Amino acid sequence: MVDVKEWTLTGLDRCDACGAQAYVHVKGVSGELMFCGHHFNSANSDKLQAFAFEIIDERERLIENKSQGDDY
Repeated sequence: MVDVKEWTLTGLDRCDACGAQAYVHVKGVSGELMFCGHHFNSANSDKLQAFAFEIIDERERLIENKSQGDDY
């Protein structure tokens, strides 16, 4: 039996920095931010850690999709 992950972010969720598909959802006390893999990697992680009380990180979908041969 293969474990199938249930993802929460969809193709409709967009990066607040560039508009690409979001793979990271950062929830903070004063609001929420969405990031593509690139902009989450380049964001100031210290500031994000101070802001966030929850980070939903689905960047592994990029690797999963690539290994399945999908064009993303």
